[in-house]
Amino acid sequence: MRKYILIILGFLLIAGATFIAYYFIQNKNKPKPTFEKVIKSVFVDTVANKEIPIIITTSGNLQAKNKIELFSEVQGLLQQSSTEFKAGTSYRAGQTLLSINSDEFYASLQAQKSNLYNLITAIMPDIRLDFPDQFQKWETYLNSFDLSKTTPKLPESSSDKEKYFISGRGINTSYYNVKNLEVKLSKYNIRAPFSGILTEALVTPGSLVRAGQKLGEFIDPRVYELEVAINATYANLLKVGNKVALHNLERTASYTGQVIRVNGKVDQASQTIKVFIQVADEDLKEGMYLEADLVARAEPQAIEIPRKLLVDNKGIYVVRDSILELFPVTPVYFGAETAVIAGIPDQTVILSQPVLGAFSGMQITINKTN
Repeated sequence: MRKYILIILGFLLIAGATFIAYYFIQNKNKPKPTFEKVIKSVFVDTVANKEIPIIITTSGNLQAKNKIELFSEVQGLLQQSSTEFKAGTSYRAGQTLLSINSDEFYASLQAQKSNLYNLITAIMPDIRLDFPDQFQKWETYLNSFDLSKTTPKLPESSSDKEKYFISGRGINTSYYNVKNLEVKLSKYNIRAPFSGILTEALVTPGSLVRAGQKLGEFIDPRVYELEVAINATYANLLKVGNKVALHNLERTASYTGQVIRVNGKVDQASQTIKVFIQVADEDLKEGMYLEADLVARAEPQAIEIPRKLLVDNKGIYVVRDSILELFPVTPVYFGAETAVIAGIPDQTVILSQPVLGAFSGMQITINKTN
C-alpha cells in the first residue's frame, strides 16, 4: 500500500512541476506594458534686453526736520497765556509758547540794576576831576540808563588808567552780574523759534515748573525727513540729490522726496547704512509710515524676472528646440519679488512661469495661449 502512495505522490509532483514551468514560459513571452510619455506645456517669453533701473525698496517713519523738545531752565508757576499751551496749537515764529511767573526774579534784577546805577553815580565826581575828557560819555550813559529797559553796554575806556579806575570800583563786576540776570530773565518766556505746531504738552497753567523739566514738543509741520536703512552693498550707488518715490502702505498716495544725507557709518549688527530723505506735503504728518523706492542706478542691457524663476539663484531655464536647458546667470540685483539679470542674449526663449519638476533636458511644448 505504501508503495502505491509513493507512486501517486511522484506523479503529482511531476504534474505540478510541469504546470509551473508551462506558466512561466507563457508569461515570459508576453510583451512588456508601455506607458505614454507626458510632455508638459509651458509658458515662455522672449528676452529683449533694455535699461533696467535698480530700485531699492525700504520703509521708515516720518520725523519733522525742524523739531525741538521744550525744557525749562528756570523754576516757577506756569502762567495762563493768550494761546492755550495744548497739543495741536499752532504758533507763529517769535510768538510766546509759554510764560513762567518771574515777579520775584524780576525784583532781584531791578535791585542789581539799581546797584549798578548807584556805583556809576558815585564815581562821577572823581571822573570829573581825574578824567575830565571822559566825563561827558559817562554822563550820557547815566542819562540813557533806564531800569525798565535792557542795560546798555558800558562806555569804552580810553586809557589803561581809566580802565583800572572803573574796574577797581566794581562797576564791571556789577554790570556783568546784571547782564547775567537779564539773560536768565529771558528764559522765563519761551518763544517759538519758527512757525509750527505743538505736538506734545506736558504742563498746564498753574503747574509748578522745575528747572530741567520737559514741557512739551514743538515741530515745523511743513518739512519732514524719512530715515531708512539700506544694505551697505548699495551704499556707493546712493547719491545726495537723488529723487525718491514715496508712497503709503496702501499705495493710495504718492509723494516725491530727495536724498539729503547719507550716513558715513555702517551699522555693524545689520550691515546697513542710514539714508535721510526730505519730503514736503501738507497731507503728511509726523510718525506716518512710508515706503521709499530709491533708484540707485540703471543697469544697461538687462531684464527683470520673477525671483521664482531662478534655480538656486544662479540659473534659469531656457528653451532650445523644445528642450529645457539650464542657463547660468549672475543676478545684478535682488528685489522683494523680482531679480535683475544681465548677460542673457536677445531673442533667447525663457520660461515665464515655473514648471514643477523641471530639469535640464526635459522635453516640453510651448503654450501659445496669451
